[in-house]
Amino acid sequence: MKISNYKQTVFLLLSLLFVFQSCDSDYLEAQPENNLNTDAIFQNRNQTERWWAGLFTRIPDFFNMPYGFQYSFMTDELDSSQWNLPVINSGALNPASSPSNFQQLYESIRLCSIFLQNIEGNQELQSLQNGDKIIAQYRGEATFLRAYYYWYMMRQVGPVVIVPLEPASPTDELQIPRSTWDESVEFVLTQLELAKADLPTDYFQTGTTTVDASQIGRINKMIVEAVESQILLYHASPLYNGNTTMTDFTNLDGTQLLNSNYDAGRWATAATAAKRAIDIAEANGKGLYTANGSSAFETAYNSVRNMYWDGWQTEGVWVRPSSAVTGTYEIHASPRGIAGTAYNGIAVVQKLVDDFRTASGLKIEDDPNYTEVNYEATATPYYVAGTNSMFANREARFYANVNFNGAVMPGNPKPGETAVEFYNTGNSGKAGAPRDWPKTGFSARKNVHPTFSVNPYVAVSRPAMLIRVAELYLNYAEALNESSPGNPDITNYLNRVRNRAGLPNIASGLSQSQMREEIRLERRIELCYEGAHRFSDVRRWMVAEEEGYKQGGDYFGMTMDAGNTLSSPEFHVRSKAFERASWQRKYYFLPYGQNEADRNLELVQFPGY
Repeated sequence: MKISNYKQTVFLLLSLLFVFQSCDSDYLEAQPENNLNTDAIFQNRNQTERWWAGLFTRIPDFFNMPYGFQYSFMTDELDSSQWNLPVINSGALNPASSPSNFQQLYESIRLCSIFLQNIEGNQELQSLQNGDKIIAQYRGEATFLRAYYYWYMMRQVGPVVIVPLEPASPTDELQIPRSTWDESVEFVLTQLELAKADLPTDYFQTGTTTVDASQIGRINKMIVEAVESQILLYHASPLYNGNTTMTDFTNLDGTQLLNSNYDAGRWATAATAAKRAIDIAEANGKGLYTANGSSAFETAYNSVRNMYWDGWQTEGVWVRPSSAVTGTYEIHASPRGIAGTAYNGIAVVQKLVDDFRTASGLKIEDDPNYTEVNYEATATPYYVAGTNSMFANREARFYANVNFNGAVMPGNPKPGETAVEFYNTGNSGKAGAPRDWPKTGFSARKNVHPTFSVNPYVAVSRPAMLIRVAELYLNYAEALNESSPGNPDITNYLNRVRNRAGLPNIASGLSQSQMREEIRLERRIELCYEGAHRFSDVRRWMVAEEEGYKQGGDYFGMTMDAGNTLSSPEFHVRSKAFERASWQRKYYFLPYGQNEADRNLELVQFPGY
């Protein structure tokens, strides 16, 4: 087969894979019906490539909300309790109800190991033009995916049980304790280094330096470096580095699973890894996406809004070829004023709304021009006349990411409906539907396309970015602030993210602790609703009970029971929107499932479960 046909086959396999990625059953369950055993599969090129494609199925889809990827709904970002309630929010989280998908991840880890055990013997692949290179790339991708699935599990349950690299047989001893966090990190990083040796920097068209669009979604060195940056940033963070409050988290033999000895050098290592990831990404054409507008503010707005459909090729370092954004997310996030009537219920909590800065770059409490008692006489491209002034003169990301009372409709509106109306009797208010309304009076707007409508159904298919350049910049700024406070690169890379969003440079002369808070706030805003960042960040920083970071308790919003006009003052009053279970220490980690603990008697749960 010619190499061009090979690439078309790869693209078809990836396309088919991600079309069916939401299925709960394993991609390869159909194989026994074809009377194929493992040996037969790996003697046949097509079956081998089907197996290889199936290895990608557990890569998460961050925009598969609200019923799939739920981590934003377990934090002070979003709420979907009109439709579902994650067990951690009700206080019912226990090993029998764990939302961790560890079991599916172990299944994928095993499939990666079987693939790696057998791929070298496929003579059909070996005989292809560049067969050795093709097999090496497949091997590198499978090695990466096996490591990544462990890392994804570690973000949920902490130190993990690492199974043998050779696929187990029914007679193998599988009573295996957790590895320590440090051992888990070392194992994953070692595997990533092995993968990197077999992977290209990117996949280019034959004989050119042009990226081959048919290879989008395949693993390359840029992706490996980006994931290493993420791992090492976490590894340096307080939950995992010098944690003296969780010395009771031990294996049955007394082995302490979290390192209580602080190692300041981890931050420097994390900074070096982040800069390395940035350098390789930028050397291959990646950078912050920007789009033009008629003014500086409109340029910022277009840049932060359009990056999800126009800018992923520029900003996306690791890109998922397909996403449920066009299936479940957009219809659940969009207001009922959208043509065809969307579901209008992915609610944004008041605290996040308040954390978005004003257009001058100030926090709302620091801006003397911020007010909540006036109403705007003049419409703008972002809100209509009569909108409360608390929503005026805010930063561009606020208008790109949040629907509020008076916001211009985010997609294709119904006839005559130009603005989002969340007040009680408004077009998207509580009085108009039994449950299709956001409890807080705000809904998610990020990554809702301006042409989206339900009927006629208009949805622009697009990939999703799992890791993007802005995250790498913020990783670097955070790690550098902890390892080398005052280093000019801290403000340099932080300001790149701020400036793209239309904000001025950060104030000079900030202390290390002040800069830490600015960096954390920037992650809060820039990465909101994406990739479980908030879920992980408040945990790794060990701040889940601190003011400004509190997880659990009372959450606020506008008064959804009140108001019969856009400018009704009674609607624009903060009131309790819902309540979640109070934070408990055990929530720093999700439990392994009880079924796993029953099978593996060496497996300990985090204390409290």
